[in-house]
Amino acid sequence: MPGIDPSLTFHPLGMAVLTISDTRDHSTDTSGALLCERLTGAGHTLRARSIVRDDIAAIQAQLSEWIADPAIEIILTTGGTGFSPRDNTPEAVKPLLRREMDGFAIAFQTKSLKTVGVAAMQSRAFAGQAGDSFIFCVPGSTGACRDAWDGLLELELDSRHKPCSIAGALPRLRDLCA
Repeated sequence: MPGIDPSLTFHPLGMAVLTISDTRDHSTDTSGALLCERLTGAGHTLRARSIVRDDIAAIQAQLSEWIADPAIEIILTTGGTGFSPRDNTPEAVKPLLRREMDGFAIAFQTKSLKTVGVAAMQSRAFAGQAGDSFIFCVPGSTGACRDAWDGLLELELDSRHKPCSIAGALPRLRDLCA
């Protein structure tokens, strides 16, 4: 049965949170704040947090810096995944990925249908692997970040989750998930 196995050791992951927005700053970034609160509350380590404008070059520059940092294993982005003219997150991030995690998009869409109904179709949330890091890109609303974390990312990023966790795909923890 899937779930957390309390007999296993919890391994905190090094994470970064990137808010992609032309209008938010640290005082108004409730989505980034929620992700930071959730990940540290779960026992993970927040290694970096930044806000960049919704610009392909700016997004790629920040992500490339974090992908090159071995202490940052997981990157969570919020914002820029819709259909407004300034929503560029998929166009910026996907060229950096060597593999996409289609299951995350499906799981997120399924969960979002329960909270926002058919509006979930407008989300271009996705995830994938860039170098040895994993990047999860979710919409910029606080509700969408809550949907992404609660019951999805909180479990997928917990090394005690069985039958496996993304932690087992990270170089320092590869022996966790057979």
